Amino acid sequence: MGLNINSRYNKSPDFTKNVVIYTLLIALSFSMLLPILVLISTSVKNEKEALKSELDFIPEHPTLNNYSKVWQEVKMGRAFMNSLIVSLIIVLGQLVTCSMAAFAFARLKFPWRDKIFFCYIATMMIPAAVIMIPVFILTNSIPTFLNAAFSPGNKIFSVDLFFKGTFYLGRIAGINSYFALVSQGLFSAWGTFMLRQFFLSIPKDLEDAARLDGCGLWRIYRHVIIPLSKPALATLGIFVFMGAWKDFMWPLIVTTRQDIMTLPVVLQLLQGEISTDWEVLMAGMVIALLPTILIFMLGQRYFVKGIQMGALKG
Repeated sequence: MGLNINSRYNKSPDFTKNVVIYTLLIALSFSMLLPILVLISTSVKNEKEALKSELDFIPEHPTLNNYSKVWQEVKMGRAFMNSLIVSLIIVLGQLVTCSMAAFAFARLKFPWRDKIFFCYIATMMIPAAVIMIPVFILTNSIPTFLNAAFSPGNKIFSVDLFFKGTFYLGRIAGINSYFALVSQGLFSAWGTFMLRQFFLSIPKDLEDAARLDGCGLWRIYRHVIIPLSKPALATLGIFVFMGAWKDFMWPLIVTTRQDIMTLPVVLQLLQGEISTDWEVLMAGMVIALLPTILIFMLGQRYFVKGIQMGALKG
């Protein structure tokens, strides 16, 4: 009996393997959390403590003045609103365009369907930097084309718009417009691919039953496919929101007025050529980080599902 009890506590190869794996995971988790801890710690330090070379997580004189300071210095409220508007429009746009394209590629039969889908997915291999300059030139030229077509002799589409004379609304199109900020993100080959794979996993018998009841393609899409795809749509929405919220390069090149800049671009303004108030910059980054943490906490159970659905074969 004693031998059997002792054998239960012998360190088997599996036990040693698990110890090694969990040790590595804990170390990797700490390495990922370390920058966030430094970020939060620096945001509540004063200027003298923030400039110290020693790594100190607990400040001697913690303060929240940095948060009020960054909110006032760079119009964080307006930048926060701009990022929220742009991110929500991009999320809604991709949910509509990607789901409709995915439905067509997954359920409809038309000539060259698979080849067209292959070419569509192949666009994911093109680096964004390659097409950024041509897209910028096109975006910048849109007001010129619109003025020539609809208002010859005038520059209606190039005029800055204001609400009640003070609240800047940007332009209708072109640089410094919400159109320029959202147009790049309304379509996604990756989102179409992910939803197509999920649509292929829905039993075709449900679609056939809907056809027998007299449903057309639109009603099948609206009342059969979409209700059954809520987990996939939620997953795509979370991924798209996080990507749009942290996007920096494209908003940087299409905005020149601070009133229409998004949060990442406004935070970049806090970095001076000679010196930088790191404690104020870190406070702004904490504010920018809060929505993504909230979105992740609310939808973390969909992340694993999204990865699994992306790996399904049609």
